[in-house]
Amino acid sequence: MSTIVFDETATTNLKFGGDPSERTLEELLDSGIFLISKPRGPTSHQLAAWVRQMLGLNRLGHGGTLDPMATGLLTLLCGRATRITDIILSGEKSYVAVLRFGRDVSDEELSNLLENLQGEIYNVPPKESAVKVQVRTRVINSIKLLDSELSSRIAVVEIDCVAGTYIRTLARDIGLFLDTKTELMELHRNTTGAFDESMSCSMQELADAVFLWKEHDDDSSLKKLIAPVEAVLTKLPSITIKDGAVAAMTHGAPLARPGLVSTPAGLESGTTVVVRSIKGEAVAIASLSVGTDTLSDMTSGEVAVSKNVLMPAGQYGQTWSKQN
Repeated sequence: MSTIVFDETATTNLKFGGDPSERTLEELLDSGIFLISKPRGPTSHQLAAWVRQMLGLNRLGHGGTLDPMATGLLTLLCGRATRITDIILSGEKSYVAVLRFGRDVSDEELSNLLENLQGEIYNVPPKESAVKVQVRTRVINSIKLLDSELSSRIAVVEIDCVAGTYIRTLARDIGLFLDTKTELMELHRNTTGAFDESMSCSMQELADAVFLWKEHDDDSSLKKLIAPVEAVLTKLPSITIKDGAVAAMTHGAPLARPGLVSTPAGLESGTTVVVRSIKGEAVAIASLSVGTDTLSDMTSGEVAVSKNVLMPAGQYGQTWSKQN
C-alpha cells in the first residue's frame, strides 16, 4: 500500500513523548502488554487476577479466554491497553489439539475429513462456555493432521482459525462426522494475532522478574517482558500526525486536515486506523471521516474521529491552534 505524504517538513519536539521502545517501567505498566504462557489448571480470569495482584495494578485484563485445561499464549493488557481488548479478541488464533477417538481412525480418513472442514463452518459454543449458546459461523483457515498413534487412537491436529472459534465444539463435530466419540485431551494456543509463543514468558519467569524489581530495585528483567501497546497494532493501517494534533486528540478533539503528516492511499471512509505521532507512538484508534484519496483536495475539515484514546492527555504541549 502506497503512502501519501502531506507535509514533508513536519518535525517533532523531543521534549514531548518519546520512542515506544524506550519507555520506563511505569509507562509500560500504564499501557503495555504481557504475553503469558498459561499453564494447565487455572482459568484465564484467575491468572489475570494473580498478575494484577503481583504487580499492584488497578486495571489488567486478558484478551481471549482459554479453558482451565488449555495451555498456551494468553495476552494480558495493562491500564490503558485494556481499551484495545476488542482488537486483541478479533485477532486470528492457531491451536494444537490432541484428540482421542472411540474407534480406529486411519490417517487417510481423518485427513480427508479435516480438508472438508476448512472454510466457513457452523460453530456453537459448548454448554460450559460463558457465552450465550447460539448458532453462528466461524472460518477455519486451515486444519491438518500433524501426528497420530493408531494403537492409542490419538491424533494431533493443528488449527488456524478466526477469533471466537470453539475448538471443543470442533472436536465434537469431528467425532460426529466420524461416527465415534471424540475427546479433546489437550489444547494449546500457539499464536494470537501478531504474537506467537516464542514471545511469551512463564508465570515463574514473571514472578522472578517482579521479585528483582521489588526486592532489588532492578526493573530490567520485568521491562523485557512487557511489550508497548504499539506492538499489537501492527496489522491496522496507520496515519501519522503532527505534535499539535497529538495534543488535540488526547483531549478528545477530532483530527483535522492541517494536523496530518501522512496516510496510506486507498483507505475508505469508516476505516479503523491507528493514529500515530511522528515518533511512532500510538495516540488513538480512530475511524476515518473521509477516504484518504480525497485528502489532497482538502485544506481543512475533519479527517478522523477517535474511538479509543491511548495516549494520556498532557504528554504533548497544547499547540494545536497553530497546527490543527
